[in-house]
Amino acid sequence: MWPGLSTAGWPVRTPMFDRVVIIGVGLIGGSLGLALRRRSLARRVIGVDKNPENLRLAMESGAVHETTCDPAGAVRGSELVVIATPVGETTSVLKQLRNYLSFGAVVTDVGSTKVEVCTRAAEMMPPGTWFVGGHPMAGSEYSGMAGADPYLFENAFYIITPFPDTPARAVERVKLLAAGVGARVVQMTPEQHDRAVAAVSHVPHLVAAALVNTLVEMPGGEDFLPLGAGGFRDTTRVAAGNPLMWRDIFLSNRGAVIEVLACFRRELERLERAISDRREEEILTLLEQASRVRKKIPARMRGYLESMFEIVVGIPDRPGMIAGIAGLLGEAGINISDIEILRVREGEGGSIRLAFATAAGQEEAVRILRQAGYQVVKR
Repeated sequence: MWPGLSTAGWPVRTPMFDRVVIIGVGLIGGSLGLALRRRSLARRVIGVDKNPENLRLAMESGAVHETTCDPAGAVRGSELVVIATPVGETTSVLKQLRNYLSFGAVVTDVGSTKVEVCTRAAEMMPPGTWFVGGHPMAGSEYSGMAGADPYLFENAFYIITPFPDTPARAVERVKLLAAGVGARVVQMTPEQHDRAVAAVSHVPHLVAAALVNTLVEMPGGEDFLPLGAGGFRDTTRVAAGNPLMWRDIFLSNRGAVIEVLACFRRELERLERAISDRREEEILTLLEQASRVRKKIPARMRGYLESMFEIVVGIPDRPGMIAGIAGLLGEAGINISDIEILRVREGEGGSIRLAFATAAGQEEAVRILRQAGYQVVKR
Protein backbone atom coordinates (compact mmCIF):
# COMPACT_ATOMS: atom_id res chain seq x y z
CA MET A 1 0.00 0.00 0.00
CA TRP A 2 1.24 3.45 -0.95
CA PRO A 3 -1.19 5.97 0.58
CA GLY A 4 1.12 8.96 0.14
CA LEU A 5 4.57 10.40 0.50
CA SER A 6 6.55 11.21 3.61
CA THR A 7 7.85 14.73 4.17
CA ALA A 8 11.21 13.50 2.88
CA GLY A 9 9.60 12.44 -0.40
CA TRP A 10 9.80 8.71 0.33
CA PRO A 11 6.73 6.50 -0.20
CA VAL A 12 4.79 5.76 2.98
CA ARG A 13 4.05 2.06 3.31
CA THR A 14 1.79 0.25 5.71
CA PRO A 15 4.38 -1.07 8.22
CA MET A 16 4.95 -4.82 8.09
CA PHE A 17 6.17 -4.84 11.71
CA ASP A 18 4.75 -3.19 14.78
CA ARG A 19 7.77 -3.27 17.11
CA VAL A 20 11.30 -4.32 16.17
CA VAL A 21 14.18 -4.45 18.64
CA ILE A 22 17.76 -4.30 17.36
CA ILE A 23 20.31 -5.40 19.92
CA GLY A 24 23.62 -3.92 18.84
CA VAL A 25 23.35 -0.75 16.74
CA GLY A 26 26.76 -0.99 15.13
CA LEU A 27 27.43 -1.24 11.41
CA ILE A 28 24.86 -3.96 10.62
CA GLY A 29 22.30 -3.22 13.32
CA GLY A 30 22.48 0.51 12.67
CA SER A 31 22.12 -0.02 8.92
CA LEU A 32 19.08 -2.23 9.52
CA GLY A 33 17.52 0.48 11.64
CA LEU A 34 18.18 3.14 9.00
CA ALA A 35 16.69 0.93 6.27
CA LEU A 36 13.64 -0.03 8.36
CA ARG A 37 12.83 3.58 9.14
CA ARG A 38 13.62 4.97 5.67
CA ARG A 39 11.21 2.46 4.15
CA SER A 40 8.61 2.78 6.95
CA LEU A 41 8.73 -0.97 7.59
CA ALA A 42 8.16 -0.78 11.36
CA ARG A 43 6.00 1.43 13.55
CA ARG A 44 8.60 1.37 16.29
CA VAL A 45 12.33 0.51 16.16
CA ILE A 46 14.15 0.23 19.49
CA GLY A 47 17.95 0.21 19.62
CA VAL A 48 19.89 -1.53 22.38
CA ASP A 49 23.64 -1.20 22.81
CA LYS A 50 26.31 -1.16 25.52
CA ASN A 51 28.11 1.67 23.73
CA PRO A 52 26.57 5.10 24.56
CA GLU A 53 28.12 6.62 21.42
CA ASN A 54 26.39 4.07 19.20
CA LEU A 55 23.08 4.84 20.91
CA ARG A 56 23.62 8.59 20.52
CA LEU A 57 24.44 8.28 16.84
CA ALA A 58 21.51 5.90 16.25
CA MET A 59 19.07 8.48 17.63
CA GLU A 60 20.81 11.40 15.94
CA SER A 61 20.76 9.74 12.51
CA GLY A 62 17.17 8.48 12.80
CA ALA A 63 18.04 4.77 12.82
CA VAL A 64 15.75 4.14 15.81
CA HIS A 65 12.77 5.70 17.55
CA GLU A 66 14.21 5.13 21.00
CA THR A 67 17.25 3.62 22.70
CA THR A 68 17.96 1.68 25.87
CA CYS A 69 20.73 -0.26 27.59
CA ASP A 70 18.21 -2.84 28.87
CA PRO A 71 17.62 -5.65 26.34
CA ALA A 72 15.24 -7.56 28.62
CA GLY A 73 12.92 -4.59 28.96
CA ALA A 74 13.12 -3.73 25.27
CA VAL A 75 12.00 -7.13 23.95
CA ARG A 76 8.73 -7.24 25.92
CA GLY A 77 5.91 -6.94 23.40
CA SER A 78 8.23 -7.10 20.39
CA GLU A 79 7.32 -9.39 17.51
CA LEU A 80 10.81 -9.36 15.97
CA VAL A 81 14.16 -9.20 17.77
CA VAL A 82 17.39 -8.83 15.80
CA ILE A 83 20.59 -9.74 17.65
CA ALA A 84 23.24 -7.73 15.81
CA THR A 85 26.13 -8.30 18.20
CA PRO A 86 29.42 -10.05 17.34
CA VAL A 87 28.79 -13.75 16.72
CA GLY A 88 30.60 -14.73 19.93
CA GLU A 89 27.99 -12.85 21.99
CA THR A 90 24.80 -14.02 20.25
CA THR A 91 23.87 -16.94 22.50
CA SER A 92 24.80 -15.13 25.70
CA VAL A 93 22.53 -12.24 24.69
CA LEU A 94 19.73 -14.68 23.89
CA LYS A 95 20.17 -16.31 27.26
CA GLN A 96 19.68 -12.93 28.97
CA LEU A 97 16.48 -12.03 27.16
CA ARG A 98 14.74 -15.37 26.46
CA ASN A 99 12.51 -15.22 29.56
CA TYR A 100 11.22 -11.79 28.53
CA LEU A 101 10.19 -12.68 24.98
CA SER A 102 6.50 -12.38 24.13
CA PHE A 103 4.54 -15.38 22.86
CA GLY A 104 4.92 -15.59 19.08
CA ALA A 105 8.14 -13.55 18.99
CA VAL A 106 10.76 -14.37 16.37
CA VAL A 107 14.45 -13.84 17.09
CA THR A 108 17.06 -13.64 14.35
CA ASP A 109 20.74 -12.75 14.19
CA VAL A 110 23.14 -11.30 11.63
CA GLY A 111 26.24 -13.39 12.37
CA SER A 112 28.35 -14.95 9.66
CA THR A 113 28.46 -18.43 11.22
CA LYS A 114 25.35 -20.46 11.76
CA VAL A 115 25.71 -24.11 12.87
CA GLU A 116 26.88 -23.44 16.42
CA VAL A 117 24.63 -20.41 16.96
CA CYS A 118 21.45 -21.94 15.49
CA THR A 119 21.87 -25.20 17.38
CA ARG A 120 22.38 -23.51 20.75
CA ALA A 121 19.66 -20.94 20.12
CA ALA A 122 17.08 -23.60 19.23
CA GLU A 123 17.75 -25.32 22.56
CA MET A 124 17.18 -22.07 24.48
CA MET A 125 14.02 -20.70 22.88
CA PRO A 126 10.92 -20.79 25.13
CA PRO A 127 7.72 -22.47 23.85
CA GLY A 128 5.85 -20.32 21.36
CA THR A 129 8.95 -18.40 20.23
CA TRP A 130 11.38 -19.19 17.43
CA PHE A 131 14.92 -18.48 16.30
CA VAL A 132 15.67 -18.13 12.59
CA GLY A 133 19.32 -17.68 11.69
CA GLY A 134 20.14 -14.80 9.38
CA HIS A 135 23.26 -13.49 7.68
CA PRO A 136 23.22 -10.37 5.49
CA MET A 137 26.32 -10.69 3.33
CA ALA A 138 27.02 -7.00 3.32
CA GLY A 139 29.60 -5.07 5.23
CA SER A 140 32.29 -2.45 5.25
CA GLU A 141 35.80 -1.90 6.53
CA TYR A 142 34.18 0.65 8.85
CA SER A 143 32.62 -0.35 12.15
CA GLY A 144 30.08 0.99 14.60
CA MET A 145 27.03 3.14 14.02
CA ALA A 146 29.28 5.74 12.38
CA GLY A 147 29.73 3.33 9.44
CA ALA A 148 26.01 2.54 9.04
CA ASP A 149 24.36 2.98 5.64
CA PRO A 150 20.62 2.67 4.82
CA TYR A 151 21.53 1.12 1.45
CA LEU A 152 24.03 -1.41 2.83
CA PHE A 153 21.71 -4.34 2.04
CA GLU A 154 20.53 -3.16 -1.37
CA ASN A 155 20.78 -6.19 -3.69
CA ALA A 156 23.00 -7.94 -1.13
CA PHE A 157 22.83 -11.65 -0.50
CA TYR A 158 20.83 -12.29 2.74
CA ILE A 159 21.00 -15.92 3.87
CA ILE A 160 18.45 -17.36 6.26
CA THR A 161 19.03 -20.74 7.90
CA PRO A 162 15.89 -22.12 9.57
CA PHE A 163 15.66 -25.69 10.83
CA PRO A 164 13.13 -28.00 9.06
CA ASP A 165 10.67 -27.83 11.97
CA THR A 166 10.63 -24.02 12.15
CA PRO A 167 7.06 -22.76 11.48
CA ALA A 168 6.61 -21.17 8.06
CA ARG A 169 5.20 -17.98 9.60
CA ALA A 170 8.40 -17.48 11.63
CA VAL A 171 10.59 -18.02 8.56
CA GLU A 172 8.40 -15.66 6.56
CA ARG A 173 8.88 -12.89 9.11
CA VAL A 174 12.66 -12.94 8.65
CA LYS A 175 12.26 -13.16 4.88
CA LEU A 176 10.08 -10.05 5.01
CA LEU A 177 12.77 -8.24 6.99
CA ALA A 178 15.50 -9.18 4.51
CA ALA A 179 13.49 -8.41 1.39
CA GLY A 180 12.11 -5.24 2.96
CA VAL A 181 15.57 -3.69 3.37
CA GLY A 182 16.37 -4.43 -0.27
CA ALA A 183 18.27 -7.72 0.00
CA ARG A 184 18.02 -10.91 -2.06
CA VAL A 185 16.88 -13.78 0.18
CA VAL A 186 18.50 -17.21 -0.12
CA GLN A 187 17.55 -20.07 2.19
CA MET A 188 19.93 -22.91 3.08
CA THR A 189 20.83 -25.17 5.98
CA PRO A 190 23.23 -23.92 8.67
CA GLU A 191 25.78 -26.52 7.52
CA GLN A 192 25.60 -25.41 3.88
CA HIS A 193 25.95 -21.80 4.95
CA ASP A 194 29.06 -22.33 7.06
CA ARG A 195 30.92 -24.25 4.36
CA ALA A 196 30.01 -21.62 1.75
CA VAL A 197 31.08 -18.59 3.78
CA ALA A 198 34.28 -20.32 4.90
CA ALA A 199 35.27 -20.48 1.23
CA VAL A 200 34.07 -17.08 -0.02
CA SER A 201 34.49 -14.90 3.07
CA HIS A 202 36.33 -16.32 6.07
CA VAL A 203 39.42 -17.81 4.42
CA PRO A 204 39.81 -14.79 2.08
CA HIS A 205 39.89 -12.63 5.20
CA LEU A 206 42.57 -14.85 6.73
CA VAL A 207 44.57 -14.67 3.51
CA ALA A 208 44.30 -10.86 3.45
CA ALA A 209 45.51 -10.69 7.06
CA ALA A 210 48.38 -13.06 6.26
CA LEU A 211 49.44 -10.93 3.28
CA VAL A 212 49.55 -7.78 5.41
CA ASN A 213 51.52 -9.58 8.12
CA THR A 214 53.89 -10.94 5.48
CA LEU A 215 54.77 -7.39 4.53
CA VAL A 216 55.26 -6.52 8.20
CA GLU A 217 57.61 -9.47 8.74
CA MET A 218 59.77 -8.77 5.68
CA PRO A 219 62.92 -6.72 6.37
CA GLY A 220 61.96 -3.15 5.52
CA GLY A 221 58.53 -4.38 4.41
CA GLU A 222 56.53 -1.53 5.89
CA ASP A 223 58.59 0.87 3.76
CA PHE A 224 56.92 -0.71 0.72
CA LEU A 225 53.41 0.32 1.84
CA PRO A 226 53.29 3.45 -0.40
CA LEU A 227 53.70 1.10 -3.39
CA GLY A 228 50.63 -0.90 -2.35
CA ALA A 229 48.03 1.45 -3.77
CA GLY A 230 46.84 -1.03 -6.41
CA GLY A 231 46.63 -4.80 -6.18
CA PHE A 232 47.91 -5.06 -2.60
CA ARG A 233 45.39 -2.51 -1.34
CA ASP A 234 42.47 -4.17 -3.15
CA THR A 235 43.47 -7.70 -2.14
CA THR A 236 43.91 -6.81 1.53
CA ARG A 237 41.01 -4.35 2.01
CA VAL A 238 39.06 -6.70 4.28
CA ALA A 239 42.03 -7.07 6.65
CA ALA A 240 41.07 -3.66 8.07
CA GLY A 241 37.92 -5.19 9.60
CA ASN A 242 37.17 -5.52 13.31
CA PRO A 243 39.75 -7.99 14.76
CA LEU A 244 37.59 -9.08 17.72
CA MET A 245 34.63 -9.80 15.47
CA TRP A 246 36.73 -11.83 13.06
CA ARG A 247 38.41 -13.77 15.85
CA ASP A 248 34.97 -14.92 17.01
CA ILE A 249 33.95 -15.80 13.46
CA PHE A 250 37.00 -17.99 12.88
CA LEU A 251 36.54 -19.82 16.17
CA SER A 252 32.81 -20.29 15.70
CA ASN A 253 33.29 -21.72 12.19
CA ARG A 254 36.64 -23.38 12.85
CA GLY A 255 35.73 -26.77 11.29
CA ALA A 256 34.76 -25.37 7.90
CA VAL A 257 37.57 -22.78 7.97
CA ILE A 258 40.21 -25.45 8.61
CA GLU A 259 38.77 -27.61 5.82
CA VAL A 260 38.96 -24.75 3.29
CA LEU A 261 42.41 -23.68 4.54
CA ALA A 262 43.69 -27.19 3.85
CA CYS A 263 42.40 -26.95 0.27
CA PHE A 264 43.93 -23.48 -0.14
CA ARG A 265 47.27 -24.71 1.21
CA ARG A 266 47.32 -27.50 -1.40
CA GLU A 267 46.71 -24.99 -4.20
CA LEU A 268 49.39 -22.65 -2.87
CA GLU A 269 51.91 -25.49 -2.62
CA ARG A 270 51.01 -26.58 -6.14
CA LEU A 271 51.85 -23.11 -7.45
CA GLU A 272 55.01 -22.97 -5.34
CA ARG A 273 56.29 -26.29 -6.74
CA ALA A 274 55.47 -25.26 -10.31
CA ILE A 275 57.38 -21.98 -9.92
CA SER A 276 60.29 -23.67 -8.15
CA ASP A 277 60.59 -26.29 -10.93
CA ARG A 278 60.08 -23.70 -13.70
CA ARG A 279 57.07 -25.61 -15.09
CA GLU A 280 55.84 -22.88 -17.41
CA GLU A 281 52.85 -24.70 -18.84
CA GLU A 282 51.50 -25.71 -15.43
CA ILE A 283 51.84 -22.14 -14.11
CA LEU A 284 50.05 -20.82 -17.18
CA THR A 285 47.27 -23.42 -16.87
CA LEU A 286 46.65 -22.59 -13.21
CA LEU A 287 46.62 -18.84 -13.88
CA GLU A 288 44.33 -19.23 -16.90
CA GLN A 289 41.90 -21.32 -14.86
CA ALA A 290 41.81 -18.70 -12.11
CA SER A 291 41.39 -15.88 -14.63
CA ARG A 292 38.56 -17.68 -16.42
CA VAL A 293 36.61 -18.38 -13.23
CA ARG A 294 37.21 -14.90 -11.76
CA LYS A 295 35.86 -13.22 -14.90
CA LYS A 296 32.51 -14.91 -14.34
CA ILE A 297 31.98 -12.66 -11.30
CA PRO A 298 30.39 -9.32 -12.31
CA ALA A 299 32.44 -6.31 -11.22
CA ARG A 300 30.07 -5.38 -8.41
CA MET A 301 28.25 -8.65 -7.80
CA ARG A 302 26.79 -8.95 -4.30
CA GLY A 303 25.47 -12.49 -3.98
CA TYR A 304 23.17 -14.34 -6.36
CA LEU A 305 22.67 -11.40 -8.71
CA GLU A 306 22.25 -11.61 -12.45
CA SER A 307 25.09 -10.19 -14.53
CA MET A 308 25.24 -6.43 -14.97
CA PHE A 309 25.63 -4.72 -18.34
CA GLU A 310 28.43 -2.21 -17.98
CA ILE A 311 29.98 0.77 -19.72
CA VAL A 312 33.01 2.92 -18.89
CA VAL A 313 32.65 6.65 -19.53
CA GLY A 314 35.51 9.13 -19.79
CA ILE A 315 34.67 12.50 -18.24
CA PRO A 316 36.57 15.79 -17.76
CA ASP A 317 37.47 16.94 -14.25
CA ARG A 318 34.74 19.55 -13.82
CA PRO A 319 32.09 19.99 -11.12
CA GLY A 320 28.72 18.37 -11.86
CA MET A 321 29.88 15.97 -14.59
CA ILE A 322 28.55 12.82 -12.87
CA ALA A 323 25.26 14.56 -12.11
CA GLY A 324 25.08 15.61 -15.78
CA ILE A 325 25.49 12.04 -17.01
CA ALA A 326 22.92 10.75 -14.51
CA GLY A 327 20.55 13.51 -15.61
CA LEU A 328 20.84 12.61 -19.29
CA LEU A 329 20.10 8.96 -18.59
CA GLY A 330 17.35 9.78 -16.11
CA GLU A 331 15.55 11.98 -18.63
CA ALA A 332 15.56 9.00 -21.00
CA GLY A 333 14.10 6.74 -18.32
CA ILE A 334 17.28 4.65 -17.97
CA ASN A 335 18.00 3.40 -14.48
CA ILE A 336 21.63 3.14 -13.37
CA SER A 337 21.98 -0.03 -11.27
CA ASP A 338 25.50 0.70 -10.07
CA ILE A 339 28.13 3.42 -10.42
CA GLU A 340 31.84 3.49 -9.56
CA ILE A 341 34.61 6.04 -10.02
CA LEU A 342 37.48 4.04 -11.51
CA ARG A 343 40.37 6.45 -12.01
CA VAL A 344 40.94 10.18 -11.76
CA ARG A 345 43.72 12.46 -12.99
CA GLU A 346 43.23 15.71 -11.09
CA GLY A 347 42.75 18.73 -13.33
CA GLU A 348 42.28 16.57 -16.41
CA GLY A 349 39.59 13.93 -16.05
CA GLY A 350 38.85 10.34 -15.23
CA SER A 351 36.64 7.35 -15.89
CA ILE A 352 33.50 6.04 -14.25
CA ARG A 353 31.81 2.67 -14.56
CA LEU A 354 28.05 2.51 -14.98
CA ALA A 355 26.07 -0.72 -14.79
CA PHE A 356 22.55 -1.47 -16.03
CA ALA A 357 20.16 -4.33 -15.39
CA THR A 358 19.45 -5.00 -19.08
CA ALA A 359 21.34 -5.06 -22.35
CA ALA A 360 18.74 -2.67 -23.80
CA GLY A 361 19.49 -0.15 -21.07
CA GLN A 362 23.20 -0.49 -21.74
CA GLU A 363 22.78 0.05 -25.50
CA GLU A 364 20.56 3.09 -25.05
CA ALA A 365 22.97 4.62 -22.53
CA VAL A 366 25.85 4.18 -24.97
CA ARG A 367 23.86 5.86 -27.73
CA ILE A 368 22.78 8.83 -25.59
CA LEU A 369 26.18 9.49 -24.03
CA ARG A 370 28.11 9.20 -27.29
CA GLN A 371 25.61 11.52 -28.91
CA ALA A 372 26.32 13.99 -26.08
CA GLY A 373 30.04 13.83 -26.84
CA TYR A 374 31.25 11.43 -24.16
CA GLN A 375 33.85 8.74 -24.81
CA VAL A 376 32.13 5.44 -23.95
CA VAL A 377 33.47 1.88 -23.88
CA LYS A 378 30.94 -0.96 -23.66
CA ARG A 379 32.00 -3.97 -21.60
